[in-house]
Amino acid sequence: MDKNDLIFTQIQPLLNYFTELIPLNAEEQHLVIELFKPRLYRKRQYALQEGDICNQFNFVVRGCLRMYKVDDKGNTHILQFASENWWISNIGSFHERKPSGLNIDALEDTMVLQISHENLLALYTQAPKFDRIFRVLIENNFVSLQKRLLQNISSTAEERYLSFLENYSHLSNRLPQTQIASFLGITPEFLSRLRNKQAKNS
Repeated sequence: MDKNDLIFTQIQPLLNYFTELIPLNAEEQHLVIELFKPRLYRKRQYALQEGDICNQFNFVVRGCLRMYKVDDKGNTHILQFASENWWISNIGSFHERKPSGLNIDALEDTMVLQISHENLLALYTQAPKFDRIFRVLIENNFVSLQKRLLQNISSTAEERYLSFLENYSHLSNRLPQTQIASFLGITPEFLSRLRNKQAKNS
């Protein structure tokens, strides 16, 4: 397999993703191949550290990233998991060009396709279709975060766990219990009790 074939193989999941939203012509596909760059993050490697400016918008080809905040007491609060065909970025830092208050790291060896802020603006200019695509992506992200915030203030731990199983069913057996508990805002011990209860009811 030559270099061009390898690049196309790596970029194919992203081309498929875009095509399902809005079909791309040959020129638009070429822009994706040109402007998105593959990057491998090893397990526990940072894709973004607190205090740095978020320079990349990431599409996960394989593996899993998490976005999180560590509070003053050393507790980890996970905002998002991103696995295959999901996007992850600190959107505020990315668009405002301000230091991030969040971290992004790899929970598994993770291959992403990423586009820089500069190249994303170039993509919008050269192919306005992507302006619409990324607006939808950001709107969907905003809706998801609103739902998650509402869940955290109005749902029980069990309801949050059931929602996690619905939205992240493909990750429930891939992630350590400590990571899922952190995402749900509960202790691993309480999560274990919820899992046992769920197993008995199923």
